[in-house]
Amino acid sequence: MESSTVQVGGGASTPARPSPSADDGPTRHRVTALLLEHGPQTATELAEQLGVSPTAVRRHLDALVSTGRVEERHAPGTPRGRGRPARLFHLTDAGRSDFPHAYDDLALTALRFVAAQGGPDAVRAVAEAQLAGLEQRCSAAVEAAPGAPVDRAQALAGALTAEGYAASASAISGGGQLCQHHCPVAHVAAEFPQLCEAETAVIGRLVGTHVQRLATIAHGDGVCTTHIPGPVRRRYDEDRPRPEAHPEPRWPRPEARPEPARDGRDGVLPEEDGVLPHTRAGNRSGPASPVPDERAAHRLRAGGRPAPSTSSTPTNDRERTPA
Repeated sequence: MESSTVQVGGGASTPARPSPSADDGPTRHRVTALLLEHGPQTATELAEQLGVSPTAVRRHLDALVSTGRVEERHAPGTPRGRGRPARLFHLTDAGRSDFPHAYDDLALTALRFVAAQGGPDAVRAVAEAQLAGLEQRCSAAVEAAPGAPVDRAQALAGALTAEGYAASASAISGGGQLCQHHCPVAHVAAEFPQLCEAETAVIGRLVGTHVQRLATIAHGDGVCTTHIPGPVRRRYDEDRPRPEAHPEPRWPRPEARPEPARDGRDGVLPEEDGVLPHTRAGNRSGPASPVPDERAAHRLRAGGRPAPSTSSTPTNDRERTPA
């Protein structure tokens, strides 16, 4: 690896830090693989196996220590005399996680056995027991938040992020949403939905209200989304006074109306002899002349013949006999 110098002040030059090269990743992976296979080792031992200088190995070890995948310890039983004591480099759990593992396969095998022996209820009991510790760890952070479910969801999102869920919470018009961008048991929950159901119940208890799961990573969604309902809002017209079932009429009641005058004033004729005013003879106009049928009947009574009819309606030609 090439290194360059940087001039400082009045001309003194100091070596610059070497820039990382493209082969740093594979080399560091080989270092962690040796620590995984052979256990803790010194930098000199690693350099001999890799075929590089101890200085180059120390540079990779320092980078692995800074990322938390390797830790440095003093070798036990080494005398602390003059000189630098021997140091051993150990692989941490974070460093082990870079290698393939079969945790999901082990969990699936165990839950399949539980389901075969005890059915779905037994799987649900295992899921609830597994999430009991998570609920206990998150409850302390949630209890310090205000009482509103949306505010408690904000605190719960921070606690779940510390547990590796990469969670966030946001307020919406109908309440709030809790989003989990990572699910540590997604592959197992895809076969056993009891894990998602138990987790939803834990979220509901922590925020203090009934929640609804809208999406899950286990079922192919990009994020686990939980809806948190807000307070029930009253309709705008609920505070308005409602009309009475039988409102009082605005006009006076019939019995309260004044009776019409009986002397013919106000255009109302008095009732006489039990005859209504609108049926009196003087209140309607008769025809100016008798109708044709009455005229023919009058001539028959006088001994004459009936006049020819001018109506277009066909009539009987037989001579009518007077009664």
